[in-house]
Amino acid sequence: MWVGVIQGSQACQHTFFSNNNGLEVLGGVKRLHDQIQKLKNPSANFDSSWRVERGEKAMVKSVRELEVEDLVNAGLTLAQANELYGVLRDILSHYPSHSDNHPSLIWRHLVSLKLLKPSFPHSLHHLLFHSVYHSAFHTHHASLPLYWFPSLDHSKRTNLGRFMETHAPQLLGSSYKDPITSYPLFHNFSVQHPQLYWSLLLKELSITFVEPPKCILDTSDPSRHGGTWLPGSVLNIADCCVQPSSHPYKPDDSLAIVWRNEGFDDSEVNGITLKQLRQQVMLVANAIDASFSKGDAIAIDMQMTVNAVIIYLAIVLAGCVVVSIADSFAPKEIATRLRVSKAKGIFTQDFISRGGRNFPLYSRVIEAAACKVIALPVIGDDLGVQLRECDLSWKDFLSSSRQHPRSHHYTPFYQLIDSVTNILFSSGTTGEPKAIPWTQLSPIRSAADGWAFVDIQPGDVYCWPTNLGWVMGPTLIYSCFLSGATLALYHGSPLGHGFGKFVQDAGVTILGTVPSLVKTWKNTQCMEGLDWTKIKTFCSTGETSNVDDDLWLSSRSYYKPIIECCGGTELASSYLMGSPLQPQAFGTFSTPSMTTGLVILDENGVPYPEDVACVGEVGLFPIYMGATDRLLNADNDEVYFKGMPMYKGKVLRRHGDIIKRTAEGYFVVQGRADDTMNLGGIKTSSVEIERVCDRADEGILETAAISVAPAHGGPEQLIIFVVLKKGYNSNAESLKRKFAKAIQSNLNPLFKVSLVKIVPDFPRTASNKLLRRVLRDQVKRELSVQSRL
Repeated sequence: MWVGVIQGSQACQHTFFSNNNGLEVLGGVKRLHDQIQKLKNPSANFDSSWRVERGEKAMVKSVRELEVEDLVNAGLTLAQANELYGVLRDILSHYPSHSDNHPSLIWRHLVSLKLLKPSFPHSLHHLLFHSVYHSAFHTHHASLPLYWFPSLDHSKRTNLGRFMETHAPQLLGSSYKDPITSYPLFHNFSVQHPQLYWSLLLKELSITFVEPPKCILDTSDPSRHGGTWLPGSVLNIADCCVQPSSHPYKPDDSLAIVWRNEGFDDSEVNGITLKQLRQQVMLVANAIDASFSKGDAIAIDMQMTVNAVIIYLAIVLAGCVVVSIADSFAPKEIATRLRVSKAKGIFTQDFISRGGRNFPLYSRVIEAAACKVIALPVIGDDLGVQLRECDLSWKDFLSSSRQHPRSHHYTPFYQLIDSVTNILFSSGTTGEPKAIPWTQLSPIRSAADGWAFVDIQPGDVYCWPTNLGWVMGPTLIYSCFLSGATLALYHGSPLGHGFGKFVQDAGVTILGTVPSLVKTWKNTQCMEGLDWTKIKTFCSTGETSNVDDDLWLSSRSYYKPIIECCGGTELASSYLMGSPLQPQAFGTFSTPSMTTGLVILDENGVPYPEDVACVGEVGLFPIYMGATDRLLNADNDEVYFKGMPMYKGKVLRRHGDIIKRTAEGYFVVQGRADDTMNLGGIKTSSVEIERVCDRADEGILETAAISVAPAHGGPEQLIIFVVLKKGYNSNAESLKRKFAKAIQSNLNPLFKVSLVKIVPDFPRTASNKLLRRVLRDQVKRELSVQSRL
């Protein structure tokens, strides 16, 4: 199990001492000290979101100033406070107070002892983290506050570390030292030599080619910016998922899926083996053959249940194409996706069960769909709705397959690697959503990133509440089944205690989230009393993480790492990630993904030097395995390449993110390029302003910052929308003063807040992305009306 602390024998795990040669730290901390020294740039200013407001400075003491009373005030009993205080003073005695390199060492030492229990109040965790990193939170010139640190021993047991130990000595020669020290060098090698990396990596996943590729990468066609990957290879990627393998170890009797239905929180966790999964997938594939033709597009609009996963794999196994539709969509959105994909049929449910209530789904689908609908009951065997004459119940659909003499056997439909298997859609934040086809390359890329950075291994239990309508749904399926892990599904709402108990009872080792979900868990305290300490890794994607929410999440499992992931459906992967081979800081990305090259562009489209702290739009190297080379309803070149600058002889790929690189080499995503604002001639991002404003008042749930130009011209005006927590009342003028003070002290004294608007909620896409564009358009209309008056 990944414990995320100092590794080694019990005898030396907690031993620290000083000698005449200076600081000597056992268990690998000396190596961390050296790494921090190398990373540190005292003149660099890390992301402003880490600094606290001036009013909070007097409230947070440095760790050396803490007293027992402070720990009691943070929620500990007197006995607990005395015990913790004694250990804390002992730890501090090993580190000279005059050195500013020690906060990371102190924090690592503290969490290694596992004294910061998940059951302690969050206020205690918050106090100690902010106290240890007091200088980082209260000065402009301090290193990034790190909360998790790899050990050499554990690094060699990760997928990527083991891979490096095997291959890097030959690839890097004498330059190779160990997985932690040599990770940057090995990553750079993978960018320069992607063919070599992928030729070796493919052997680590459960992938079998019926016809092997002629080569790994063919760049002879100049019209294909990303090259042609694995040309000539033939396989069925769904068959790779359901067949046993020896490496990764995935026997027939291994658990493939575990699940629980909402409302059955005290029942045993359900499970099916790989063999049982394969039989069910083949049963459904036979039924698909009886109703559809090879190449047909077949939609899925369901909750992510066991049956939804079986249907997904069966469609691909049968040589058809999955059309991914989120179960939250209105009929109009469903109809658009069915039309664009030319779907011949759709699988759905009679109802969606969530939070103890049933919400109609079949009725929404038939309002949108003229094609055949196959309807499954949300629970039990009988449907709760009357079907149209042209539609089929799940029971009737399967009856055609069960009449087959070998219903649980099926010969997969093998196709070329670039055959489309899944049509996904962008969020649709502007106009019609882009229809993004996934080929058989896409799952390989998706699973490979999970293997390397999330460290998905045989025996892991991987849970991520999501939906097949979004990229994380297919990503979760392929990441589990191509790596030999168990997929964990909760049939219900992830917002409450029931989901958390399932995580506990299923023995989840990897838990994926989105930041808004973590915020809800923390604010409602619905996960109190649960044991999540089997979790070795958390993951997060979809929106900007909140530092305090992530502190709460990581503390639930004795400060395990949260692997941040930033990518896109069209990439089939994340281009920025956290790594188990690097120290981690909340809300940051420590590395581009393997073989991913990128530059950060200035306002003129000129790349900043690689080792310079900077902010700008990201440009991706075009040679990107798994990235889409086509769109069904738009021009791929125009969307992703037109207008992008050349770099080293190749046009860069557009992604649209504004990212910041810190002096230490970490990355912070600061929003989309179209969320950039110009305030008084200075460019900044909405996300950067929101991070500061979110902490300006305890009653704030979240903020959204936009800028608009006055109707008759002039400088852009900064407008901040606010959603308040339940039970809190604040007025806009008071918040405006607080925001102005927070922004001027943490970002720039020239930034002026023009208007604050308190609203009940924010407009969002179905994937929960904030629609600042809608807020911006609303303000523009109001300003236009005022101007005419």
